[in-house]
Amino acid sequence: MNGNIIIKNASEIVTCSGFAAKKGPTMSELHIIPDGVVVVQEGVIKAVGTTQEIDIMLGKSGFDLAEFDTIDAGNKAVLPGFVDSHTHFIFGGDRAEEFSWRLRGDSYMDIMQRGGGILNTVRATRAASANELLQAGIKRLDSMLSFGVTTVEGKSGYGLDLETEIKQLEVINHLDGIHYIDIVPTFLGAHAVPENFKGREDEFIDYMTAEVIPQVAERKLAEYCDVFCEKNVFSVSQSRQLLSGAKALGLKPKLHADEIVQLGGAELAAELEATSADHLLQASDKGIRQMAQAGVVATLLPGTAFSLKEPYARGRFIIDSNCAVALATDFNPGSCFSESIPLIIALATLYMEISPEEAVSALTINAAAALDRADVIGSIDETKQGDLVVLDSPSYKYIPYHIGVNSVEKVVKRGNLVYDKEEGGMKYC
Repeated sequence: MNGNIIIKNASEIVTCSGFAAKKGPTMSELHIIPDGVVVVQEGVIKAVGTTQEIDIMLGKSGFDLAEFDTIDAGNKAVLPGFVDSHTHFIFGGDRAEEFSWRLRGDSYMDIMQRGGGILNTVRATRAASANELLQAGIKRLDSMLSFGVTTVEGKSGYGLDLETEIKQLEVINHLDGIHYIDIVPTFLGAHAVPENFKGREDEFIDYMTAEVIPQVAERKLAEYCDVFCEKNVFSVSQSRQLLSGAKALGLKPKLHADEIVQLGGAELAAELEATSADHLLQASDKGIRQMAQAGVVATLLPGTAFSLKEPYARGRFIIDSNCAVALATDFNPGSCFSESIPLIIALATLYMEISPEEAVSALTINAAAALDRADVIGSIDETKQGDLVVLDSPSYKYIPYHIGVNSVEKVVKRGNLVYDKEEGGMKYC
């Protein structure tokens, strides 16, 4: 696998061109090239243009076409690889029973307060071996790849103690080294209050800040630090303390913000210049405006609102407020047990007043920006990594139109064909 590939005759190349997050009206600018060709050499995009333009370039450049694999994308659309910038994909056990409880009317927070929810998964994850978590992670990543995901963020947060948080992060880092998908690790030790710290939340934040985060930082196990800033979980002041301590040790801040109640998480994200603030179902107008001014990406998770039967985040308002919007699955065992990219796009377009064009930007260039990688991935631009998706349809518009059905036919990672639905799925080297 040499990273050399040419995708030719595409009905459209949806470049999503850019090297930073798109905001406001620019989220609708996909920079589509009809009858397009993409040339990737040694894993890096070398050229993108129309068939005529690339034929002329190749004729003059001295490319040895024999060194390149070729994909004929006739009557198919080509997009950047999708970036899923918010997931919790490493965990033990399941919460299928709790899903049934929610269907009968129990709320997510009620279940959590009586020891279920996140704490249920904490118990199962603490009991799972690293190898069990690794094998489960491989299966989940394989599924994500089939949906066109080429980069994913993976959070810890199902340990709430030093040993298990480190175990989760070590598994995530190991998977990054062995799987096609690039994985961005995030430390989420303050995901819930563990049973042995009930009523002593300040002490738990002190423990995380003084004992766990320094170990994570010293071992370089995470790039980001996240916190569940929510009523009856962690307050704004507690979240500020944790994220400020993590930032001082080199971990960039992210927040679960204003998901259940309007607490001020969006305002805190702007204050700390977080890379992203996520969920935002209840975020205030002021908080959204402050995030826009601070350059914080608003990562919206419609699959979670759908699963919990909660009101959706105000996608249209947030975009119109000139805040960069990303979309992600929030794949996790409790509130959104789904890695389906087409479902996320369908929900965003049907229920959040987000256009298909904005949804594509939100899962490519803006999702890359939510991981501080918009200069490397997220668009089909020369010098960027050759991460590409070939659809089985002639236009990106089929993704929301064919509701919840996977339109991905092929996935290219760093110039190598790593998934082909027509040939049985995963391509192993």
